[in-house]
Amino acid sequence: MAIVPIFFGSFSSLKKWKNPNVKKRATKRQIDESDESEEDEPLESVSTGDAYMLPVLGSVALYGLYLASIHLDKTYVSYALTTYFAFMGVMATAQVGVNTVNPIIKLFGIKIDHWHINLARKSKGFYSASFTIVHLAMIFVSILLSAFYVATKNWIASNVFAISFALSAIQLLSLESFRTGIIFLSGLLVYDISWSFGGEAVMSVAKGLDVPIRVIFPRLFFGLPAGQAYKFTVLSLGDIVIPGVFVAFCLHFDQHRAGSKNPELGRSRQFRKPYFTACLTAYVLALGASFYSMHISKAIQPALMYLSPACILSVLMTAIIRGEMKQIFAYTSEEGLEAIRIKKQARDRKQKLKAQAKAQASRYARVSKLPQVIREESYVTSRSTPEPTSTTPSESTSQDKN
Repeated sequence: MAIVPIFFGSFSSLKKWKNPNVKKRATKRQIDESDESEEDEPLESVSTGDAYMLPVLGSVALYGLYLASIHLDKTYVSYALTTYFAFMGVMATAQVGVNTVNPIIKLFGIKIDHWHINLARKSKGFYSASFTIVHLAMIFVSILLSAFYVATKNWIASNVFAISFALSAIQLLSLESFRTGIIFLSGLLVYDISWSFGGEAVMSVAKGLDVPIRVIFPRLFFGLPAGQAYKFTVLSLGDIVIPGVFVAFCLHFDQHRAGSKNPELGRSRQFRKPYFTACLTAYVLALGASFYSMHISKAIQPALMYLSPACILSVLMTAIIRGEMKQIFAYTSEEGLEAIRIKKQARDRKQKLKAQAKAQASRYARVSKLPQVIREESYVTSRSTPEPTSTTPSESTSQDKN
C-alpha cells in the first residue's frame, strides 16, 4: 500500500523530455484538444533552504497540534481538521481519479470534449482552466466519498484520502538536486527521531486526532477469532511522501541520463532506471526491516530511521559502482534551474532598485544643499563688494565753487 503511491506518483511526475541543447524555432500554433490534456503540470521545487526549514516548520506544526489537543476541546479541533481534510481530500481524490481514468479512455480510443474557462480583466487574462466530463464525474464521486468519510470515519475511506494526498505530493514536488535530497531526508530523520523519542507529542497527536494523515490496515486479512477486534498497523503519511519524493527524483535523473544519450526520448518510459530501481528496492527492504523491528521489540519506532539511510546509501552505492558520483552531484532538476533563475532575477532586481534608490537619495541631497550654497555665495559676494561713499551737500557746493 505504501509502494503504490510512490511507484505511480514517480512516473506521473515525469515530464516530456526536451533536449536543452536543441532550440526549435517557434512555428504556427495548432490547437489540438487531444494534446492539451497531455500538458505537463508545473512542479514545485524544493530548494536547499526549504530542506533546512522543513524540520523546523514540521516541529512548529506538530507542537501546535499538541497544544491544541491539550488546551482546546478535542471535539472542535477534530471538527476543524476533519472539515479541512475532507475539502482537500475532494481535490486530491478527484485529481487522482482523473489521472487514472484518462489513460483507460485513451486506451480504448474514446474521444471526449474539452471545456475551457478563461477569466480576464481589462483584456488581460489572469486565469485559465480546461476540464472534461471526467473531471466533473470524479469531483462528484469524491464529494460522495468525503461525505461518507465525515459520517463514518471509515478506515478504507481514510486510506483513499491518505493515498491520494501521497500521490499528489509525490507528483507535484521535485527536489532541486541530490544534495538537497540528502539534506531533506537527513533533516526529517532528525526531526522524526527527536519527536518520537523526545516526548509524548507524537503519540498524543497520532492517537487523539482521527484525520487521514496515515495509512492503516488490519494485521490479519482472513478474519479473527470470535470476540476479538481488529488490530491495525499504522504507517505515517510522511514515511511515504518523504522517501517517495527522493525516489521520484532518482527517476528524473534516470530520464536525464537517457535523454542526454537519446534526444528524441519524448514521453517514452522505456529507458534504463538503475537509480530508481535501487532506491525503490532499498525503500521496500528498509520498510520491511522497520516493521520487523517493531514486531520484535513491541515498541513504536520511527520508520525514517530505516528509510532515510537506506534511500541515501542506495543512490551513493549505485553511483560508486557506476562511476557517476560526480554526475549525480552536478545534476540539477529543470524546476531547480528555473527556481534559481527566478531567484537570481529577483536578487538582481532588488540590487537595481537599491542602486536607483541610493542614486536618487544622493541626487536629492545635492539638490537640497543648493539653497544653502547659493545663500553662502551671495553672502560672500555682498561682503566683497565696496560700499558707495556718500557726499554731503556742503562738500558738493565747495566742489562746485572750485
